[in-house]
Amino acid sequence: MKKVIRFELITIGLLLVLSSCIDKSKASNKEMALNDEPVITKAIKPRKQPSEDFKKYWYSGNAEITSYKLEQARYGEIRDGHSVLIYVTEPFLPEKQVKADRSNPENVSVLKLNSTKKYLTGIYPYSVMGSTFYPVYDNQHAIKSSLSVQEWCGHVYSQINNREKFEFTSHSYFESEADQNISLEKNLLENEIWNKIRINPSDLPTGDITMIPSLEYVRLRHKELKAYNVNASLTSQDGISSYTMTYPELERTLTINFTSEFPYAIESWTEEFKSGFGPKAKVLTTRATKIKSIKTAYWGQNGNDDVVLRDSLGL
Repeated sequence: MKKVIRFELITIGLLLVLSSCIDKSKASNKEMALNDEPVITKAIKPRKQPSEDFKKYWYSGNAEITSYKLEQARYGEIRDGHSVLIYVTEPFLPEKQVKADRSNPENVSVLKLNSTKKYLTGIYPYSVMGSTFYPVYDNQHAIKSSLSVQEWCGHVYSQINNREKFEFTSHSYFESEADQNISLEKNLLENEIWNKIRINPSDLPTGDITMIPSLEYVRLRHKELKAYNVNASLTSQDGISSYTMTYPELERTLTINFTSEFPYAIESWTEEFKSGFGPKAKVLTTRATKIKSIKTAYWGQNGNDDVVLRDSLGL
């Protein structure tokens, strides 16, 4: 009798373990299925509900992936490469400031942008990636924005967390930058502008404002992370809107061009700034031009047979 009871207990234990594994497997296979429609959370009160068009487009279980031909200014020359913007909605934990693994009343629905660049500087390659998590309710600053850069000299990582203040963390192989942990007063983030355009471009700030430049620009140009004066404008012509940010102190201008109608797709951008270092640095213009855009659940397309899908993006 004892043997029978023991056998039953072992059997039940194995079933529980297998059940647990199956649940985890299912969660893994439908990773981005967590981009369900948002719920009103206690943590953040929505300013307004997303439109039906927004819900239909962004809560379909797919990400939007767009490839661009890149002409990147670096070390005083223009480098050929490519850029990819990946937009997708996700549930986000406001306290831990990471993607939520499961449904929770405290989750905040965010529109995430993963932005990548790859180009060569002579013999060695550059790989740049930024991630920004912006509430779909468009009612506060990005909850988090991060950057990583890899090249043969070394690699750097930086991150801004939106808490009582902006908490900035950075790690670099340069002695003058090394490891940093600082707090900043909250201000507009250039990184969040790319998300804000996709949600509500009519609410973009214009005129004389202050803004914290992108983490990419600050790291690659070795500038101080702080808010700078900016003149911002929004114009529209022939179905394309252009949002321009000019930083007089940095001698830098960024223009993002997007469709004037929903889903406000990013068509191209230009960034004009001094490239190179020292008195011989000259103003050059980085350009990115759209190649192709697709909507797909890329996280499940990770087999060798799926490599051909890159052809559809011109990569």
